[in-house]
Amino acid sequence: MTEQKKPWLNEYEDTVSTEISPQEYNSILDLLNKSIAKYPNNPAFSNLGKKITYLELDNLSKKFASYCQNQLKLKKGDKLAIMMPNLLQYPVAIFGALRAGLIVVNVNPLYTPRELEHQLRDSGAKAILIFENSAHVLSAVIENTEIEHVIVTKIG
Repeated sequence: MTEQKKPWLNEYEDTVSTEISPQEYNSILDLLNKSIAKYPNNPAFSNLGKKITYLELDNLSKKFASYCQNQLKLKKGDKLAIMMPNLLQYPVAIFGALRAGLIVVNVNPLYTPRELEHQLRDSGAKAILIFENSAHVLSAVIENTEIEHVIVTKIG
């Protein structure tokens, strides 16, 4: 694909590679851990004018993994649904869930109650991390699902 077909490459700094070798990393967590070691104080993600560094992402995702395992008692292989737009909580939750051995079920935050119920029932998710603006959709169907834990997040 040419750069014309990848316009986002124009936003990359000169020091950022446009390609990675799939053989270089054993997993997504391996990629994260190597990035944390190499760039601890560099921004990992930014959204709405706020940035988190790789080191902050490391700490926050470990705390979320611990919360899922120790407070919610989720076990390796359990499914965590994540229903939110692109917020900084999303990478924290994804990496935290992976560190806890959970399976992530991505859920469109614009789903209707019928669509959400179908995805939650089909996936067998035990927990959901949901954006507060979508919580009313979940409340309409939660009793028809296997959801045991609801974690609500918001902007800010």
